[in-house]
Amino acid sequence: MTIKAAAALSDIPDSYTKIRENLKMLKIRLKRLGAKKNPTYRIIVINSTTKREGRPVQELGHYNPKTKVMKLDKVSALEWVKKGAQPTETVAYLIKNCNDDGTLNYVKKETVKLSKKAQAKAQAEAEAKAAAEAEAKAAAEVGETVSAEETPSEV
Repeated sequence: MTIKAAAALSDIPDSYTKIRENLKMLKIRLKRLGAKKNPTYRIIVINSTTKREGRPVQELGHYNPKTKVMKLDKVSALEWVKKGAQPTETVAYLIKNCNDDGTLNYVKKETVKLSKKAQAKAQAEAEAKAAAEAEAKAAAEVGETVSAEETPSEV
């Protein structure tokens, strides 16, 4: 093996580790756009040490949290994740709930958050209902025992 070939082989691991280090430093996150109290976001791949509005490596799509409108290049996002880019919590949720065409598959939560006062009222109603059911059940059992005692005497 010549000296040039040995030098070329020794360069490969160094350049490979540099590439891997750069990939470890990449994040898939949201870049905020829009007016005050009216945010829209771009989903971008960016170096993790860069500021939020910095120059991205690649733009993957956009997301509007108010209208739940999203367009995402899911294939590219998954490729970046395979390469080692770390998605933020929100972006991971968006990728997970993305349809194949890149739109958001938004499922509205059916649970309604109640105030403490409303929760106390609902709990009191539930307890009253449970007590009424217990009374009705006890009355039904007493009625059954009385009718069971009367049945043999009739026969």
